Amino acid sequence: MSVKELFLEIGTEEIPAGFIPRAMAEMEAMITRELTNARLSFTTVQTMATPRRLALVVKDIPAVQPDAEITATGPSKKAAFDGDGKPTKAAEGFARGQGVTVADLQVVTTDKGEYLAVTKRETGRPTHELLSEILPALIANIPFKKSMRWGDLDVRFARPIHWVVALFDGIVVPFSFGNIESGSISRGHRFMANTPFPVRNFSHYLDECERHFVIVDPERRKETIRRESHRVAVAAGGHLLPDEELLDQVTYLVEYPSAVHGTFSPEFLVVPREVLITSMRSHQRYFSIVDGEGKLMPGFITINNTLTEDPSVVVKGNERVLRARLSDARFFFEEDKKTRLDERVEGLKKVVYQQKLGTSFEKMERFKTLAEGLADKLNPALKSQVGRAAWLCKADLVSGMVCEFPEVQGIMGREYALLEGEDVAVASAIAEHYLPVQAGGELPASDLGAFVSIADKLDTICGCFSVGLIPTGAADPYALRRATIGIISIILERGYRLSLAELVSCSLDLLAAKLNRPKEQVSAEVLEFFRGRFVNLLGNEFASDAVDAAVSTGFDDLVDVRARIAALDEFKTHPDFEPLAVAFKRIGNIIKEGTDALVDPSLFQDGAEGALYQAFHDVKIQVGAAIEQGAWLEALTRIASLRGPVDGFFDRVMVMAEDPQVRTNRLALLTVIDRMLGRIADVSRIA
Repeated sequence: MSVKELFLEIGTEEIPAGFIPRAMAEMEAMITRELTNARLSFTTVQTMATPRRLALVVKDIPAVQPDAEITATGPSKKAAFDGDGKPTKAAEGFARGQGVTVADLQVVTTDKGEYLAVTKRETGRPTHELLSEILPALIANIPFKKSMRWGDLDVRFARPIHWVVALFDGIVVPFSFGNIESGSISRGHRFMANTPFPVRNFSHYLDECERHFVIVDPERRKETIRRESHRVAVAAGGHLLPDEELLDQVTYLVEYPSAVHGTFSPEFLVVPREVLITSMRSHQRYFSIVDGEGKLMPGFITINNTLTEDPSVVVKGNERVLRARLSDARFFFEEDKKTRLDERVEGLKKVVYQQKLGTSFEKMERFKTLAEGLADKLNPALKSQVGRAAWLCKADLVSGMVCEFPEVQGIMGREYALLEGEDVAVASAIAEHYLPVQAGGELPASDLGAFVSIADKLDTICGCFSVGLIPTGAADPYALRRATIGIISIILERGYRLSLAELVSCSLDLLAAKLNRPKEQVSAEVLEFFRGRFVNLLGNEFASDAVDAAVSTGFDDLVDVRARIAALDEFKTHPDFEPLAVAFKRIGNIIKEGTDALVDPSLFQDGAEGALYQAFHDVKIQVGAAIEQGAWLEALTRIASLRGPVDGFFDRVMVMAEDPQVRTNRLALLTVIDRMLGRIADVSRIA
């Protein structure tokens, strides 16, 4: 069977950079799913994109869909025929729906019993024909954060579509999307080669894009930007300040990148480094330059979307825009220094944090108490510094600089604190308490920052749950998932041994005046929310069934839970694990909830009972000691030594004996053994 290539390009107005990576991933997933559902095999799928185009190529698709035998199952035999064996309306309706007669139906045996079925042979359709249906649906279903309509059309996309190239084996796949008919004509760079060009196949497309000043492969654009930025930085006498996130953004802002160096007045270097970097990065998408010691230099690198005949014109325009931004930053910095942070704290009383939860000052007072409680429990010597850091950490929210540049909240608090002579550790904690700002991001480097960060985030979570502001699958406006993952990450990273339930209870006590639902209900919901995030987070590190098995037997001390998960995940490779797990699942099935009756050795009637009881006593103390020390792998290994006696017990003993005393005694023996393992994990949840 001959195999062909599918190529699709969607040409548009400039799509926002942040939309593109997800669109590429979704296109790959959707075409994979649709071709698979259509019984069309293929070898590779590749997506590429620029701000003005989304492209997709799939290799080695057959020219014709393979034939297939499709079996449709209908009503049960019992429902299909009456007592006289005549077909009922259910049977007749099923036959009619399948386009056959009742005589063509057959009876098949399934797991649920006997059912009517019909097997039909479906002749494969030409792939070209199938793609005419698949591709327009794919385009319509590419998800974007926001989509738009244009003209009087009833279709939506991230930005208006201007052309669609759709080729299978070099031949146009015909379909329409809105007012656009698919074809074989693409277009070059908007400014450098804004002309149409024909496309024969993917290889030809890449060559023609290069000729028309379009680098369609985002990885090639990224490496070009990285290489050129380094070259320009070195030529300017410095080094490029690495910024992968900005690099990713800029990659999807240009089709043909070129790097240009500009400068700003050294007088602006009196402004804190982070503010200068933020001004260049967030507002202008400029890369920063540092010297050999890592100090910021008065220069920047901007990435153009064109090759310019006179770069100085571009440089002057960018320098003029940046000077205005930096002048604002310097003004706010100088003005802010006139008011101490302590005085700014009072200003938080006029800032509404959330209508139902009060002002930012009220919030600060709550999490300050919570943070001091954490210090009492984990590092009492830091309590006064923790209180000071919590008191000041939100003060910069009412500064001119943060009002103008919200991205530097916390950072400016640290800088102003240092200028005012605050303890360096306190100043650092002011900035650290916002960390992590994203999943997998940098965590607080000190206990001071960690305590305030945990307290602030927990107050946000408990506060929102207290007044019914609970995240949904589609919305999480207060970023509670991120805050929860942040708390979990900090606790695990720093090894804090504490009770999550107690911590949540303390936070809810501080929120008592705001609660509009029962505390117990809110606490349960918050803990379940934490549990869900914890399971997802640890599921990226360990087998999901090990996570589920360990979490199900206790979820309070997160460090302890993670240690149990790690031990169980490793123990799963032990040769005795599988037969032991089977035995304990059998125990669980027999004892159900178990019994609290004491084991009475005098009631044993078989040597296997005594052997198991003795083996249990031999390891009980050792297991208990290992658990006390947190040596979970050792505890599991000790429990594994019971495998032989457990197998012997089940081989020779009937648990559910007729004598109620004997039966209860045997259940009691199995219960104490099951509960010993139950302190670590519920192995019945292991796949």
